[in-house]
Amino acid sequence: MRFLLFLLKSITILFCLGFAEMILAQTKTNIVWIVCEDISPFIGAYGDPIVRTPNIDKLASEGIRFTHVYTTAGVCAPSRSSIITGMNQINIGTMHMRTHNRPDLMPEGVPSHSAVLPVGVKAFPEFLRKVGYYTTNNAKEDYQFEEPVTVWDESSVAASYTNREGNQPFFSVFNLAISHESQIISPPDSLYYDVEKMNLPLYYENTKMMRHDMAAMYTRIEQMDDDVGEVIAKLKADGVYENSYVFFFSDHGGNLPWMKREILERGTRIPFIVKLPNGKSAGTTNNDLISSIDFAPTVLSIAGIKPPEYLEGKAFLGEYSTSEKNKYVFAARDRMANKYDRVRSVSDGTFRYVYNFHPEVSKYQDLAYRKQMGSMQEILDLRDSGKINNPYLEDWFNTPKEVEELYYTTKDPDEINNLAKNKYYQSKKDELKKALFDWLSRMDDKAQVCESDMVMNDWWKGKNKPPTTKSPKLKKLKEGIQITNQEPGASIGYRIFDGQVKDTVITKKMKSWDFAYVMGNGNNTEVKVSKPWKVYLGGTIPLKKGQILQINTQRIGYNPSEDLIKF
Repeated sequence: MRFLLFLLKSITILFCLGFAEMILAQTKTNIVWIVCEDISPFIGAYGDPIVRTPNIDKLASEGIRFTHVYTTAGVCAPSRSSIITGMNQINIGTMHMRTHNRPDLMPEGVPSHSAVLPVGVKAFPEFLRKVGYYTTNNAKEDYQFEEPVTVWDESSVAASYTNREGNQPFFSVFNLAISHESQIISPPDSLYYDVEKMNLPLYYENTKMMRHDMAAMYTRIEQMDDDVGEVIAKLKADGVYENSYVFFFSDHGGNLPWMKREILERGTRIPFIVKLPNGKSAGTTNNDLISSIDFAPTVLSIAGIKPPEYLEGKAFLGEYSTSEKNKYVFAARDRMANKYDRVRSVSDGTFRYVYNFHPEVSKYQDLAYRKQMGSMQEILDLRDSGKINNPYLEDWFNTPKEVEELYYTTKDPDEINNLAKNKYYQSKKDELKKALFDWLSRMDDKAQVCESDMVMNDWWKGKNKPPTTKSPKLKKLKEGIQITNQEPGASIGYRIFDGQVKDTVITKKMKSWDFAYVMGNGNNTEVKVSKPWKVYLGGTIPLKKGQILQINTQRIGYNPSEDLIKF
């Protein structure tokens, strides 16, 4: 009789789960991110007269073209950390580029580390998984921390929504690397654009080498556009394009010298397009001021999830979108490799105010990586031989630099005319300065603290390594295991094995566009990846006799704990 009751209970649970999955598939919307690297709005749909981007332009004609979207940093890892958490990097300690590095690229006394995020701050895809989404990332992470196993169902060059079960809703990220700075350092064998016809920004010397790298940038963008077309063709072939949200954007602005890493228009303003399901709002333009910290709450809102209160951004689409608009967007620049600086900026979409906390160091940072680029080498040769004739380029190297900068960005998009001392614009400068320092006060800017103290004292509690996440309490019941978290802010993932823990690494076919090629996977067609973990949602994990439950518990920034229990 007891066995019969258990059997009926199991059938009921399975039926409910199956019915819930069917309802979920009917009500939840698929979300796709196509994320390129290191480009400002050098896109046809944004009015660029030179570049050829037919696939992105078509996506814009089928969706919403956002005109004033900004990242929180002009370089990938701090920017990506704010995108994945919905928190500004200076508030969570991820502002230095980057936290994981070779010792020779880290300042003396600062260990390579994973940022310890405030208790409760998550990588937002985990919230999607908790309501049944299949989450995939192909393939770049670079969040300034090692993400818990609960964030992605898959994160590798093999990751794809096509691996989900049935009609499970999905959130899938496709990272395209061909427009990355590295691909100007190693330029294409042939250029698609005439070097002699390149129009340079006003802050460059008009040299053949500079025009060459500009032509290389346009070539890489056109190649990236081809990849966008292939991703969209795949979505259409799989029958998921029409009913999905499809985002296209860059992780931050331009990839040339004095573009990337800057918190000016050229470093933080990005192309941003969203195609809504079933042609809604096709061909429209949105001029709202949007920050990349708004991306996380917006995706959660689209998925029908109320964004957690700790998120700093605002949802601009979906069930929980708000009519309240951003009045300002903010950006920060700190250490790059082993070179320190601290710069903060605020934009209202028309003017930008910049505050330099260290005027004693030049705006230019002597970074070995960037010096590999042909145009960067040329600029340094001109500087060293005293042959820079362009006062705007020369300003990059001047010390001391001005403490305050103010630019009329709609009239001066290259931001070459500093109006900070112009009395006519004093009230605007005062307004933006107050907005910036009010924001800094709210953020509790972590760059005020010595980085080594932040890591080794505040995060690691005086030790020379990060703490280990506390193991959870486990309660064994007749039908399975219950888990109680003992580490505030930790995430819990689990896997079930029959008899013994095996096949934790599996081989999958690569399903990447340019990322595997650019990042050196060579001619490999397969990759070894970790067997996926499930997210623990509470309650009892049903188990059969002889099965082994493997549990991974991690607070972001701490080492994970792993526990095994045989049922």
